Amino acid sequence: MTVYDCRSPEIRKTGLSHAGDALRSGRLVVFPTDTLYAVGSDAFNREAVHALLSAKQRSGDKPASVLVGSPESLDDLVASVPLSAHQLIQAFWPGALSLVLQAAPHLTCDLGRTRGTIMVRMPLHPVALELLAAGPIAQSSANQTGRPPATTVEQARKYLGAAVSVYLDGGMTGDLPSTIVDLSTSRQPAILREGAISSAEISDVLELPLPTGRATSQHDRHRRRSRP
Repeated sequence: MTVYDCRSPEIRKTGLSHAGDALRSGRLVVFPTDTLYAVGSDAFNREAVHALLSAKQRSGDKPASVLVGSPESLDDLVASVPLSAHQLIQAFWPGALSLVLQAAPHLTCDLGRTRGTIMVRMPLHPVALELLAAGPIAQSSANQTGRPPATTVEQARKYLGAAVSVYLDGGMTGDLPSTIVDLSTSRQPAILREGAISSAEISDVLELPLPTGRATSQHDRHRRRSRP
């Protein structure tokens, strides 16, 4: 495993290149986001995603989510983007908002037992966005399930060690996870986890009060603060 200090422009360039190579070859990478440190793999590599879940000591019952580098990337991942999703994306992407949507019927990602849904987010972090320029990344927080999330690369290394090939150090991140909004059904949207974006902010954008904690998809089973 190799750690690259991405606060140095030259080292950052090298680190991103090696991280991209690692992802393409099916290996795992740890990188900073605007919320917490994430561990990621090629979203379309079944074995790599399984390695990610194994490194976290997580079963497929708690699937990985997907980070994207642009809203347009959703076209290849989801069945449709409802109006409410467009409104939230315009207001909060890139940023600390994860959306649960119906997965595209043709989607080949094997993220775990998603029951036909997919959780997606576009992070607001330059290192993450540069890494995502090559395509979507399956990800979860850089820790073992049930452990506190990593806010530094040192914490991520203690959790994941040699299971990860490349660590990108972006300094300390925030300590709040993303807020998760479920838009995967025809019913009213629901906040599954309140994180860095408040429920009041979500409600203001959608112009309606939102329930919280309603079980509408497999993704509501994720532990609070379990992923970026």
